[in-house]
Amino acid sequence: MEDSKNHSSEETTKGFAKSTKDQKLNVYVWDMDETIILLKSLLNGTYAEAFCGSKDIKRGEELGKIWETQILDLCDHHFFYEQIENYNQPFIDALSEYDDGRDLSNYDFDQDGFDPPYDDGNKRKLAFRQRAIANKYKEGLQNIFDEQKLKFWEELYEMTDVYTDRWFSSARAFLEECAFSDEPPLVSADRTRNSTSRSSQHVNILVTSGSLIPSLVKCLLFRLDHLITPGNVYSSWEVGKLQCFKWIKERFNKTNVRFCVLGDGWEECEAAQSLKWPFVKIELQPGSPHRFPGLSLKTLGFYFSVIYGNSDSSSDEE
Repeated sequence: MEDSKNHSSEETTKGFAKSTKDQKLNVYVWDMDETIILLKSLLNGTYAEAFCGSKDIKRGEELGKIWETQILDLCDHHFFYEQIENYNQPFIDALSEYDDGRDLSNYDFDQDGFDPPYDDGNKRKLAFRQRAIANKYKEGLQNIFDEQKLKFWEELYEMTDVYTDRWFSSARAFLEECAFSDEPPLVSADRTRNSTSRSSQHVNILVTSGSLIPSLVKCLLFRLDHLITPGNVYSSWEVGKLQCFKWIKERFNKTNVRFCVLGDGWEECEAAQSLKWPFVKIELQPGSPHRFPGLSLKTLGFYFSVIYGNSDSSSDEE
């Protein structure tokens, strides 16, 4: 797709800290479902079954169904999903060449005549929606939910996190470690990490087999939006993960860049192997080092060293 080149140059030059000649930039390419978050395994009971009776399967199913409802509700009512679900794009600015940059503050998305055929005029209207979605993502759920809805969401997240033995919060914390792994974590008085004072930044990329808009919504609902920018979310729904990985490789085509893929499926495994990138298979089984909580930067350092050799960089804790 020609758009990938524009996407490449723009995103590479803004939104990321630049690595100097003596620093390595690690690009972590993540799957979402059953990797960073659990949803399918809650709904079908496979997560609970891995605990051999110590987890309530029905409770997991209930939590999964509530999350499904929240995801669909947010997609349909705030992210134009009913209008654009048949026009899935592989990344948020895939149609940026059709966007004339007009002010959308008073734009009527319900009355602009967006409908088949999928011609240049409708591609422009779709590009407007994609831009509006990216802006809404950047503003966060605090600008979408009212106080009651925010409280419900926070309680649901906490209940699910407890049920999964902190899989969700552990995965989120690990993404933060990956992004800022040159120095020990800095913790402020309110126990939140202070990323603004970090000297170097690595990159988390999400490549999901789901469609783009629900994947962006999941990032918001599962508190990943401060770690994964909207431009770093890819949907392999139609193009496949290998194509997405190739676009990512183009974006970060420098000698000091190293890639690592983390996921639970065969497709990301084969795509990583095709590009000779290390692949870490995430597993549900209790006690596995390749799960959350459990996965460590030291473990990732081993995978990096197998493919790229030993490094002097402390970011990998090798």
